[in-house]
Amino acid sequence: MPDLTRRSLIAGAAGLAATAPLGARADAAPAIHVLKDRNCGCCEAWVRILRDEGFEVTTENSYGALLIRHKLDSGVPQDMISCHTGEIEGYVIEGHVPPADIRRLLEQRPDAVGLAVPDMPYGSPGMGPEEHREAYDVFLIRRGGGTEVFARYDAAG
Repeated sequence: MPDLTRRSLIAGAAGLAATAPLGARADAAPAIHVLKDRNCGCCEAWVRILRDEGFEVTTENSYGALLIRHKLDSGVPQDMISCHTGEIEGYVIEGHVPPADIRRLLEQRPDAVGLAVPDMPYGSPGMGPEEHREAYDVFLIRRGGGTEVFARYDAAG
């Protein structure tokens, strides 16, 4: 067995310190799969925001009745439907949900279907500048279809 020298100990510690942020990022931002209409610019904008926030995003093009059927089959109530649907660690993410709320969902791990931002509120992630945002809520979708406010965003300005 080689001798443990001060130099090898310092080199090993430096190597661990250099790779630690990579491991933390992988834990903080898992992979998300997004079903979306290939012609939707706001869906693409939301995907870019997630990627910029460190999420590993894969996408799948879907449209019309097929996409709506997937949403309903996944437990998204009709009044919570938006334009795209993400799937992450057993949860559904419907619409323009902010990345911070996705992370909080994954940290808290509630017994729920997932999160939704119904419709397409202006200023939500991917829907225009946040400094001109209209007020909107992020809803937690409970199993069985009930919902409750998970996060509230006031209008900007």
